[in-house]
Amino acid sequence: MSPSSPEAGRSPSTRGGLATLGPGALRLRATLEGVFTGWAAEVGADAVQYPPLMRVEDLHRLDYFQNFPQLAILGAALTEEAAPQYATGGPREASLPAGHLTEASYALPSAACYNVYLDLAGRTLTEGPHKVTTVATCFRRETHYDALRRLLGFSMREIVCVGTRDEVLAHLELFRKKITGYLSELGLPVEIEAATDPFFDASAGRALMAQLFPVKEEFVFDGSLAIGSLNFHRNFFGERCEIRTADGEPAFTGCVAFGLERWISALTSHFGLTEDELADRVLATGRP
Repeated sequence: MSPSSPEAGRSPSTRGGLATLGPGALRLRATLEGVFTGWAAEVGADAVQYPPLMRVEDLHRLDYFQNFPQLAILGAALTEEAAPQYATGGPREASLPAGHLTEASYALPSAACYNVYLDLAGRTLTEGPHKVTTVATCFRRETHYDALRRLLGFSMREIVCVGTRDEVLAHLELFRKKITGYLSELGLPVEIEAATDPFFDASAGRALMAQLFPVKEEFVFDGSLAIGSLNFHRNFFGERCEIRTADGEPAFTGCVAFGLERWISALTSHFGLTEDELADRVLATGRP
């Protein structure tokens, strides 16, 4: 693409919580991904790609709908009865009536790491901690959306550790230091704040949430934009998915998560540079 291309200087745009990224933003996102996947490689995490949809029956196994009913977005098809109406140029409303849809057996993922635990279901980890990195387009039904700061659909990179309690806590502590040091060198100011998960309805008071997110720290830019998080799930997923460590006990799990569009938003608003200039800055940070 030439510098004079109509797309070359395109800024990200959003509509209804969905973002369109141009060449500059994509280069910046790819550069950030290079940093995060480099960190994943340093700790021996295997790169894995999981299916783009999740089965509802698998999410039941994780009590997902009990704990996050407000986030769920489900996938359904047109019923055989309704399909002919549309095939012949029928209704063109902005939304389709529920009566025209099949029952939903699939859901869009709201976090990248759930598939890691489901994929390991029934396994015993005999060779130490199991580490995986994956990226997914995640979806969350929110009360409002705010440019790249809060999207309906967004990109999440995670680096997950499954092992003993000490192994998982060491993984999270390593990344706490790694991310803090990188952001300091990069010059992006953030505060590390304890878990106040914006995606969880705290008024629900469900006890299982204490099991799911007893420890969560967020890297918060500008007082309200969480660009990354450290999550310790105890042995909740190990028990639900029957993942065991070498001693036969349910595995503990923890993940490091990065919201890629949020990083772009924070970098752009703080430094006031072009996306290409920011990509160069990200690339140079951390190098000897």
